[in-house]
Amino acid sequence: MHYLTNDLFFPPVSQANRDGVLAIGGDLSTERLLLAYKSGIFPWFEPGDPILWWSPNPRMVLFLEELIVSKSMRNILNRKNFKVTFNQNFREVIAHCQNVKRNGQTGTWITNDMIEAYCNLNKLGIAKSVEVWQNEELVGGLYGIDLGTIFCGESMFSLVSNASKVAFIALVEQLKEKNYKLLDCQVYNPHLESLGCREIKRSEFIAILSNEN
Repeated sequence: MHYLTNDLFFPPVSQANRDGVLAIGGDLSTERLLLAYKSGIFPWFEPGDPILWWSPNPRMVLFLEELIVSKSMRNILNRKNFKVTFNQNFREVIAHCQNVKRNGQTGTWITNDMIEAYCNLNKLGIAKSVEVWQNEELVGGLYGIDLGTIFCGESMFSLVSNASKVAFIALVEQLKEKNYKLLDCQVYNPHLESLGCREIKRSEFIAILSNEN
């Protein structure tokens, strides 16, 4: 476990422990967060605890051409009951991600400090959101970090059935149009696996990431 100082530095991701924890401490400054994501690292910690920096092995990703859209999901999309926008209400999306209740979790890892840090990244065009609307109400969405040809997904929420899937599919389709290479999903999740995401070795992920920096 590495303890960070005020210096803008991260150790090599190969030094992360078995769980994927690489370092502790530091801050959520724009410069540090951007360095982290470009290095295959992200913050994830409980409110009141020191900042933990992670680089898990394996890494959950989506190669965009491997997106799976089920027949039932295609029917939902064809009904056009949802409207999708991009980067129109970032703060509300991340606030919903903070507040939504998740199975097996008693609280949230999205602290108020994290919200402000990512909103600052949004103002710089680095953090972006997808919003899903139904009857003019925000019912789903996601946000993440845009590194140019790799999008690092952070969190998603859904207030009605399938809204987060609609956001995810819409994001992937946009990334395809812009010739992005990869959607980073960080850690295994069966919901993401059903959409075509799979785990790869951290070294493979870092190699792809390094070619884009």
